[in-house]
Amino acid sequence: MTPFEERLRGLEASLSPYAVRSFETRGRAQPEEECGVRTPFQRDRDRIVHSKPFRRLKGKTQVFIDPRGDHYRTRMTHTLETTAISRVVARALALNEDLTEAIGLGHDTGHTPFGHAGEDALDEALRERFGRRFRHNEHSHRIALALNLTHEVCDGILGHTGEREPETLEGKIVRLVDRVAYINHDIDDAVRYGLLSEDDLPREEIAILGPTGSARIDRLVHDIVDASAGIDDIRQSAGVGEAMLSLRAFMFERVYLGPQAEPEHVRAREVVRRIFDHLVERGDPVDEVVDYVAGMTDRFALDYADSL
Repeated sequence: MTPFEERLRGLEASLSPYAVRSFETRGRAQPEEECGVRTPFQRDRDRIVHSKPFRRLKGKTQVFIDPRGDHYRTRMTHTLETTAISRVVARALALNEDLTEAIGLGHDTGHTPFGHAGEDALDEALRERFGRRFRHNEHSHRIALALNLTHEVCDGILGHTGEREPETLEGKIVRLVDRVAYINHDIDDAVRYGLLSEDDLPREEIAILGPTGSARIDRLVHDIVDASAGIDDIRQSAGVGEAMLSLRAFMFERVYLGPQAEPEHVRAREVVRRIFDHLVERGDPVDEVVDYVAGMTDRFALDYADSL
């Protein structure tokens, strides 16, 4: 055991009994020599941040496709906000912050251009032509495996959405906080875009969660910490959890799937489908087509489709 590992093991002795210890990881698919100055999860964090899929998140839609204005969220800013909030929760519960951070930073690296409209379009194209499905969490997991990240980080990335939950509490934090982050920052962007006003927000839910985005995030974080303290799970209280899900349903009805979104979704589907069909018809292997299309930024996809 190196002096660095010995010191870190001593520091992590104070973590919750439910935390994952950095040097007790189940390891990587391809074994590697350990770093002398970083834990395995810190290496994963750095490997994600220095990767091309992570950098391309800055050019991918969160909600609004190629919006005019500098202050709308992108998939990159969503990732950073999710990660920051997740670390606060992990620290408050004495869980492994480095593991939580790595999962947060990597959870959306497999997302398509044009947000969920792009994801749905690629999924539809794959089903129709190859009988396969596309899910962004599975593609993020594929990227994590290609980066040879640790089992715990790969597992948390795969389980951040969908039916299968993560094995670790650190992964469960990111799964829940992902919703906390996007519901609230998407409200902010929808108000800025003119789709909503503060008066449109459902009053009962706002009374429970708070009148502003920062107040709601603060309320939700405190509730997660209070409900999860001292137990082997990540939870919300019934009232706050129900209010958050109700606010999420409101956002799906008014913003994500609202009538104003349909023209943009049609545009996204047409662009993704045109590119996908072109690449398949020229004979590119399907896995390479998926990697290429999913990796595109919004602007690159629009320009590429226009060039066909």
